Amino acid sequence: MLFFVSLLVDGILAGPLYALIALAFVVVYKTSRMVNFGLGEWAMLGSRLVATGGYAMGLGLAGAIGFACAATVAGALVFNRLVLRRLVGRPMISVIMVTLGLGMILRGAAPLLLGGIPNAIPLPFPSDPLITGGLPLSPEKLATATAAAVCVAVVSWFFRRSRTGLALRAMADDQQIAMAVGIDIHRHLSIAWAMMAAISVLAGTLWAVVAGSGFGVVLVGLKVFPIVIVGGLDSIVGTIVAALVISVLESLAAGYLDPFVGGGFSSVASYLVLIAMLFVRPYGMFGRPHVERV
Repeated sequence: MLFFVSLLVDGILAGPLYALIALAFVVVYKTSRMVNFGLGEWAMLGSRLVATGGYAMGLGLAGAIGFACAATVAGALVFNRLVLRRLVGRPMISVIMVTLGLGMILRGAAPLLLGGIPNAIPLPFPSDPLITGGLPLSPEKLATATAAAVCVAVVSWFFRRSRTGLALRAMADDQQIAMAVGIDIHRHLSIAWAMMAAISVLAGTLWAVVAGSGFGVVLVGLKVFPIVIVGGLDSIVGTIVAALVISVLESLAAGYLDPFVGGGFSSVASYLVLIAMLFVRPYGMFGRPHVERV
């Protein structure tokens, strides 16, 4: 029983981090219907810049995160200004190829420019496990889960309660009508991509704190797609629920199935859920079906 509870707790603690990573994808898609296939590379770049600020510049964790956010947001704004604005109204495949190309550039350039930086990003408190009811809890996982949950709550509040969030949701419904009522499409697209960059920094940093995988953070982008599709591409609530469900499923599969069917099956389990969801509800648990008048 203790083993099951341990796996369940690990899955629950990973859920907020998965949700935060997935939100970086949803923020862009919900606003512009653009699919960002370079998300893993953005998260990797953010975590490497945080490590650079901490180790090479001596900024401390908060200062390093601020430095990384400023750098990635500036990069996202330049990318939006020079490239994405020219793709408004173009076929979806154009945006997909551009984001894939940018991801390849980031993946190739980061090791050349930031290759000497240590992989780990330590937290400023002891890492000794906390024993609660005989169950060891990692302080790093507790801290990252709490930070990710706070970030998810802030992003959700921003979309639901702020005027800018209302404008972004209006753009998601119909860009032509949003323009007709005076919403500056280009300005709000810049805001969406800036949010994506900042969220990617936080998500990549928290992932590196837990996993310490350095440039391997880029693989976190692969974990996003089952979550956002199962939850619903345009649903923040669905993303949060799907992240919790899939993180718990992966944890239980790693504990109970990996010893019998081979290590790594837990990473495939989320894609099996994705395939099943596409058969039952192609638009996800909380997504809205696309309806056209014929």
